[in-house]
Amino acid sequence: MACALSLHLPGADTVGTPLRAQIFVGVLAISVAAWLVAVRHVLRTALPPQAVWLVIAIAALLRLLLLPSLPFLSSDIYRYVWDGQVQAAGINPYRYVPADPALARLRDPAVFPLINRADYAHTIYPPAAQIFFAAVGQVTATVTGMKAAMLLCDSLAIACLLRLLALSGLKRERVLIYAWNPLVLWSFACDGHVDALAVALLALALLARVHRRDGLAGVILAAATLVKFLPVVVAPAFLRGGRFWRPVLAGTAIIAALYLPYLSAGAQVLGFLPAYGAEEGFDTGQGFWLLAGLSHLVPLPSGAARVYGLGVALALAALALRIATRPLPADVPAPVTLCRDAGILAACATAAANPHYAWYYAWLALPATVAPSPAVIWLSAAPVLFYIDPFNERFVWPGLVFVPALALVLRASLRARSAPLAFSPRGAS
Repeated sequence: MACALSLHLPGADTVGTPLRAQIFVGVLAISVAAWLVAVRHVLRTALPPQAVWLVIAIAALLRLLLLPSLPFLSSDIYRYVWDGQVQAAGINPYRYVPADPALARLRDPAVFPLINRADYAHTIYPPAAQIFFAAVGQVTATVTGMKAAMLLCDSLAIACLLRLLALSGLKRERVLIYAWNPLVLWSFACDGHVDALAVALLALALLARVHRRDGLAGVILAAATLVKFLPVVVAPAFLRGGRFWRPVLAGTAIIAALYLPYLSAGAQVLGFLPAYGAEEGFDTGQGFWLLAGLSHLVPLPSGAARVYGLGVALALAALALRIATRPLPADVPAPVTLCRDAGILAACATAAANPHYAWYYAWLALPATVAPSPAVIWLSAAPVLFYIDPFNERFVWPGLVFVPALALVLRASLRARSAPLAFSPRGAS
C-alpha cells in the first residue's frame, strides 16, 4: 500500500508519468494476488476466534494509511463536495453545471478547479446520493471530510458483514474478503467513491431481509439504488421466499419520496445520465467488451448496441425470474442463499455492462464475503487493472479480467454438474 502511494507524484491528477502508472498497476496486481492467497487461506484453514480482531485491525490500518492522501485515481469526489455545497446554498444541484455563472459565488480554489466535466455536465448522481452529499456538506466542505464519511459507510458495511457471517454460522474472519479487498480499499479509502454508501445500504438491506423485515429491506434497497442504479438488479434475490408486494410498494414509495425535493429541475433531474452512455460508447457498441472485440473482426452494424442490450436484458430477466421463483433450500442458511443470489445477479449485471471504471466492481465483494464464488471474488478485485489501459481500447486489456472470470464460471458449472457441493458452515460454502 505504502509502495503504491509513493509512486504518485504530488499534484498530478493521476499517478504521474506513464511509467509510474504502469508500475502502480503492477503493484496493485501483486496486492490482488496476495489478497487471493489470504482469501484462500481463510476459507480453507481453521483459525482461532481471535483472528477476526487481527483482520479488522489490519483493515483499519490500511484505510487510515490511505485516508490523508488526496484522491488521484478519480476526481469524482470533488463533484460530491461541490453538490453538497450547492445544496447548502439552497440550490437544486441538477439545475446548473458547475461552470454556470449562476454558481460563480460558490467557487473555491480547492474543489471547483478539479471537478470533472464542469463546463458541460449536470450532476449524474441520484437523489439518495445528493441527500448524503448535502448532509456531509453541513459538517465539512473538504475532500478529506467527504472521504471520512465514505469510510464510515464502509465501516458500517463491515459491521453488517460480521453480523451476517455470525447468523450464517460462518467464521467471522472471512470478513477479510471485503475488508482487505484492494479494489475496495483504493475505491473508498483513497478516492472516496459514493459506491461506499450504496454498499452500506445494500448490507443493511441484506440484514433486514434476513430478519424477515421485507418492507424495510425494500426501502433500504431502493435507497441504495438511488445512490448507484446498479443495486436494483439484486431485487429478485430479496423476493425469493418472501413477500412480493410489501417490498415493491415500499421501495417504489421511497424512490418517489427521494426524487420529490429535486423535481423543480424538471427533466434535468436525470442529470448527465442520458449523455453518459454516449460518452462511454454504449450507443455505438464500442463501450461493451464483446462488441469491442467483434469490431476488430468486422464493422459493427448500427443496431449492434441495441441487439446486445436486448439480449442482456432478456438473459438477466430470465435469471431474475428463476432466482425469484425458486424455493429456498432447507439445508443452507438464509444469509448464504440471499448473498449467493445477490452475488450472481450483481456479477452478471456488472459484467454485462462492463464499465471500464474499476470502482464499479467493488460492490461485488460484499455478497462474496458471505457466499464466495471464484468468479465473483475475481471480479471484485481484478478490475484494479482498469486503472491503466496500455492499449487504449476496450477489448484486449479488459480481457485480462473478463476471460478468467468466464473460465471460472465454466469451471464452476462443470463441477456443479458432476458433484454438487453441500453447505458446510465452516467451509467456503
